[in-house]
Amino acid sequence: MLERMLDFRTIHCPYCGQALDIAVDVSAGDQDYIEDCQVCCRPISIALAVDDQGRAHLSARAENDA
Repeated sequence: MLERMLDFRTIHCPYCGQALDIAVDVSAGDQDYIEDCQVCCRPISIALAVDDQGRAHLSARAENDA
């Protein structure tokens, strides 16, 4: 059975600037997903990259930013 490895990170909403604590599942590998801001409810595009040591590298941007 695969053990889930949760890592908790703080990001800032690209819309309202609020600091948000989110949990990321590094056992699933690289991921791109949308998470709504807990304050302004706007969609944040999250990109998660997991390196060879299992460390999470996270970026957050507005949903429509290139």
